[in-house]
Amino acid sequence: MNPALVLLEHPRPDVALITLNRPERMNSMAFDVMVPLREILAEVHHDNAVRAVVLTGAGRGFSSGADHKSAGSVPHVAGLTRPSYALRSMEVLDEVILALRLHQPVIAAVNGAAIGGGLCLALACDIRVAGHGAYFRAAGINNGLTASELGLSYLLPRAIGTSRAFELMLTGRDVHAEEAERIGLVSRRVPDTELLDTCYELAGRIAGFSRPGVELTKRTLWSGLDAASLEGHMQAEGLGQLYVRLLTTNFEEAVAARAERRAPHFTDDK
Repeated sequence: MNPALVLLEHPRPDVALITLNRPERMNSMAFDVMVPLREILAEVHHDNAVRAVVLTGAGRGFSSGADHKSAGSVPHVAGLTRPSYALRSMEVLDEVILALRLHQPVIAAVNGAAIGGGLCLALACDIRVAGHGAYFRAAGINNGLTASELGLSYLLPRAIGTSRAFELMLTGRDVHAEEAERIGLVSRRVPDTELLDTCYELAGRIAGFSRPGVELTKRTLWSGLDAASLEGHMQAEGLGQLYVRLLTTNFEEAVAARAERRAPHFTDDK
């Protein structure tokens, strides 16, 4: 495992930048990259100085998905048969997707190709911003496999709707940045040279709000995708709102800041 294959930086106060750093392989999802990514995500998850995260790829690609030439080493597989080895391999990749459900919001800065598993990585992030050169492909079907992998058949319909998701997964065609913005696959499209700064600005704005307010908003947005009923989900939202309202003076600070024409300073305390 080479930790240099995934970089962790802090380019702005409260903001972490995680970069997949294997540009010569278009940041493919080799295990030598995914294992350190999983570890860095766990580290950031527990770093209370980090309020928002940006995930990107080095060079001209976000992530090209599975690496069929240099898959890297799967940990803890000594003595396993081929079927068990395959199960452990998928488990590592599944854990990376699930690990993106950090306390902190995660912004995908999609700087080029997001193919197959790379598309899954982008979809597992909370917000996606595309450079003009970005493009997306559900590539499994092109490789004679299924396009369903790493949560793609769960995440993609929720991002762009069922009909579009069926089309993209069954045709394996490329979706370029302009279309991705139009169909809601990304929240915005910006020049490649402005991509990281745009994501840092988004992250900085998020970091300026209440920590429990942001964390509970993220949780309820994700849980709302699976809510059994509007009524039940509204009750969960209401409890979250009361939790922050009654246990902090954030609301009073927001009202005072507006009256005094200044930025609020949320202490998240009473």
